[in-house]
Amino acid sequence: MMDMMKKAQELQSKVNDLQEELRNSEITGSAGGDMVQVILSGKGEMKNVKIDPSLVSDGDVEIIEDLIMAAHNDAKQRVETISAEKMAEVTSGLPLPPGMKLPF
Repeated sequence: MMDMMKKAQELQSKVNDLQEELRNSEITGSAGGDMVQVILSGKGEMKNVKIDPSLVSDGDVEIIEDLIMAAHNDAKQRVETISAEKMAEVTSGLPLPPGMKLPF
């Protein structure tokens, strides 16, 4: 029982470290051949948007809006993938039931 409690505490510490690492990381998504880039934190908070000046000079607002959404979705997908991969590393070897996600 003590061994199980120790492993649970170690896991909690690793999960906390991972969450802090994700909070401080920046993941870039792009669209339109990198003409629009969106930078999100590992927790999905938008940190920055970069738009190539040539898009603005064209004056087509709808294209810019679409590219921002596409870049955001790209960044969000990358955040989810990186988070899942890192969480899998932290929880590797644990006998978790199928479908159970951490943190709880």
